[in-house]
Amino acid sequence: MYLCYIDESGTSDIPGNTSHFVLAGFSIPIQYWKSCDRDIETIKRKYHLGNTEIHLGWILRPYLEQTRIENFGRLSYSERRSQVEQFRKAELFRLQKVKNKKRYHQVKKNFKETNDYIHLTYDERKEFIKVIAQCVSKWGFARVFAECIDKVFFDPSRRTQTQTIDAQCFEQIVSRFEHFLQLIGVNNPELCCGLLIHDNNQTIAKKHTDLMKQFHQQGTMWIRRLKAIIETPLFVDSSLTSMVQIADLCAYSFRRYLENNETELFDLVFQKADTKDGVVVGVRHYTHSQCNCKICASHRKGK
Repeated sequence: MYLCYIDESGTSDIPGNTSHFVLAGFSIPIQYWKSCDRDIETIKRKYHLGNTEIHLGWILRPYLEQTRIENFGRLSYSERRSQVEQFRKAELFRLQKVKNKKRYHQVKKNFKETNDYIHLTYDERKEFIKVIAQCVSKWGFARVFAECIDKVFFDPSRRTQTQTIDAQCFEQIVSRFEHFLQLIGVNNPELCCGLLIHDNNQTIAKKHTDLMKQFHQQGTMWIRRLKAIIETPLFVDSSLTSMVQIADLCAYSFRRYLENNETELFDLVFQKADTKDGVVVGVRHYTHSQCNCKICASHRKGK
C-alpha cells in the first residue's frame, strides 16, 4: 500500500497574489512511513525544532527584528529567542498605540506563525530546509506528483469536467497516482492500493471529497476507472504529520522555481518526480507551449 500526502503552495484565486498555484502529492510505501518520520524528526532536533511544523512560507522569510539585534548570530538560542520576543512585544504595543488594527492583526499573525523558528538565523533556516530536502532526495522509494498551473494561461472554458484551478490540480494528482499504482501492481493489483492524505484545509475539504466520490463513480478525464486508490482523502492537521510537511516542501520548491527561478530546493525535490522510460510523467507545468523550464523540458524527452 502507498500513502500519498497532499499539500499546496500559492493561491488558486485569479489573479491572487501568486502567479502559479501548485498542488503536490508526496508518495511513499506504507512500510517506510515510520523510518521517514524518524529521519525528519532527527533533523528537527538538531536545529532545536522538536515537533515544530515545517512550513516553508513562514520559515524562509527574513525576520526584520533579527537584523536589529546586535551580534544576533553569536548569541545562544535562548538569548536569541529572549531578545526577539522582547522586540516583538514592544512592536505590538507600538502598533496598539497608533490604532492601526489591520496592521496590528497582520503583524501579530506573522509573529505567531514564525515564533517556533526565531532562534535560528535566516541562513540557519535555509540550511535546515536544504538538509530536509537532501534527506528526501535520498529516499529511493519516494515519488512526487504535482500539477503546477501558470494562472495566466488557465482557461476554464477549455475544461469539460472541472472548471477551477484547484479542481484541475486535484484531478491530475489523482490520475497520476492511480496510473502509478496500476503500473506497479500489474501482476498483483489486489496487493497494490493507495490512500490520499490531505492537509486539512477547510475551504477545499468538502470539494475534494465530493470530487473523489465522483472519480470513484465515473473515473477521471484520463483514467476510466479507479482501481487502486481507496476511499476519499483523509484530512489531517499538517502540524502533526511530517509527511504532509514534506508535500508542502515539494509544492513550495516547485512554485518558487517557476516564479523566481530558485533551483536549490527544486533540483533536490524534482529528483523524486515519477518517471516512465526516463521521462518525467508525475509533474506537469501547465503553461504556454514554448516554456523551457526544467519541468517542461523533461516532458519533451519523450517526444
